[in-house]
Parts: sequence; C-alpha cells; structure tokens
Amino acid sequence: QVQLVESGGGLVQPGGSLRLSCAASGSFFSIYTMGWYRQAPGKQRELVTTITGGGSTNYADSVKGRFTISRDNAKNTVYLQMNSLKPEDTAVYYCNGKRPLFPQNYWGQGTQVTVSS
Repeated sequence: QVQLVESGGGLVQPGGSLRLSCAASGSFFSIYTMGWYRQAPGKQRELVTTITGGGSTNYADSVKGRFTISRDNAKNTVYLQMNSLKPEDTAVYYCNGKRPLFPQNYWGQGTQVTVSS
C-alpha cells in the first residue's frame, strides 16, 4: 500500500512560479513511475508529466519548457517545478504513482493551484 501526500499549491500571479511536492510512503518508491495530473473545473483529469524509476520524463505539450518533474528517491518524494504559470494552469493537481507490471494506481488527495492576478 502506498500513500501519496501533495503540498505546495496556492495562489500565484501569471508569470509566477510554484513547486509542488508529493511525499510517498511505502516500499519500492524508486521503481515507481510517478506522475502529476490536473483537473480544472468542468474538465476531465489530464496528464501533466511523468517520470520513470530510471528518470525518463514525459510532458504534455501545454507545459513543455515551463514545468519540470524531478524525484528524490532518498526522500521518497517527487517534485513539480512550475514556471511561467498561466491562468489556464489553474486546476487541482494530483500526484500519481504506479509500480511497473502491477495494475494498482495510487493517487494523492490533490492540491489546488490558482493562477490569477
């Protein structure tokens, strides 16, 4: 069983930055593929970015060049650095974890990010 707890959300002006953190409990964190998803009001949850246990990353086109995912396996934590934030980045951001070859997906409770002047 894995528990994920996000932190770091908040209100920021357009053009600003935020860093989200996701702390994971449980074993084998280093081999999990970790990801960030977001869900804006009235919209479906969408993939933002993922990072594999080996460090390979994938980004949605809408955030390429602005967002960076990273992980610290010693701390069982994954981060999302968000720069040049836009109002359309406003959403609840969810951390996700999945162990390769296992069907279970783990989700955090979500953290609100609001980009507004």
